[in-house]
Amino acid sequence: MSQPFTPNEIMTITAARALSNSDVCFVGIGAPSAACNVARLTHAPDITLIYESGTIGTAPTVLPLSIGDGELCETSVTTVSVPEMFRYWLQGGRITIGFLGAAQLDKFGNINTTVIGSYEKPKTRLPGGGGAPEIASSCGEIYITMAQSTRGMVEKIDFVTSFGHGEGGDHRARLGIATKGRTLLITDLAIWRPDPVTKEFTVMSLHPGVTREKVQETCGWRVKFAEDLDVTPAPSELELKTLRDLKARTDAAHKGESSTAASRSSKDG
Repeated sequence: MSQPFTPNEIMTITAARALSNSDVCFVGIGAPSAACNVARLTHAPDITLIYESGTIGTAPTVLPLSIGDGELCETSVTTVSVPEMFRYWLQGGRITIGFLGAAQLDKFGNINTTVIGSYEKPKTRLPGGGGAPEIASSCGEIYITMAQSTRGMVEKIDFVTSFGHGEGGDHRARLGIATKGRTLLITDLAIWRPDPVTKEFTVMSLHPGVTREKVQETCGWRVKFAEDLDVTPAPSELELKTLRDLKARTDAAHKGESSTAASRSSKDG
């Protein structure tokens, strides 16, 4: 029998499984960073991780607090300037996967990380796009991770920070954007992929114990489910241990504990 796991753990591990050894991945901070590094520490040791600050081939021992975290530069193969990162690496088509999170997401994969409410008088001002708009258009394809809620997954986002499939269908192609855009959404409840024609996200797999009703209750649009709905494989012991050890090292490092103490705490946990 597999170990118990949390919704966040299966989301992160399922996202990690979507990455391959040959991928060159532009990594977002938070859940995307955790997923990419679990992949690197398990089945994809040769994956190339790139962060927005210009670090290439990064292999952090702990998860970074931000793109400016010294851990990224110290563990990278090389670090280039931000203009080179965007002009040569990203816009040059050299990155296969962009891994993003979202504050608000609609059914066509458009992302809002700018404001909640009106732009002129927002209820909440968010961190903004950073490099996400360029990542969304220039990476070969985009993966998204986020926890489901009716506040986050909405019928219409308040501001389009990063363009997904626009209004659906061929909207992306009509604007001259040649990359695939959003091809995968992994939440804490399910795996979603865009419909080949409409580009609306469709649930392809439910995580263990999750019902259709639960997915609909936590989503702000009318959910479409695949005819042959799968069940997501539960995390393996190795995947769980890798993720939990990574989180334990990260927590210890951010509290100023030694690596020995972090290792001991992880084993005790």
